[in-house]
Amino acid sequence: QVQFVESGGGLVQPGGSLRLSCVASGSIFGRYTMGWYRQAPGNQRELVAWIDKKDGTNYRDFVKGRFTISRDNAKNTVYLQMNSLKPEDTAAYYCNTFTASIQWGQGTQVTVSS
Repeated sequence: QVQFVESGGGLVQPGGSLRLSCVASGSIFGRYTMGWYRQAPGNQRELVAWIDKKDGTNYRDFVKGRFTISRDNAKNTVYLQMNSLKPEDTAAYYCNTFTASIQWGQGTQVTVSS
């Protein structure tokens, strides 16, 4: 059974940067469009960015120009580089396929606060 392990979160000041990583226990990234999601307290989980099998990328408007998604299929890893962070980016961040077809990992907490 494939499992995701997210890491790289933390506490950062507004305007700061973080790089999140998500490693899968199996070799799945080459077969799927992968996405990063986030969930803030009291909110539903939402898709933030996704990358397809040809490395085409897409972003929600609220992170466009600030976040960059990338993948390394050989390492079974997908990344999310987050720059110019805002307090409203505070959330637990998760990776999954574009259709969220695999069990969720534990996520990594990102807190943006001064």
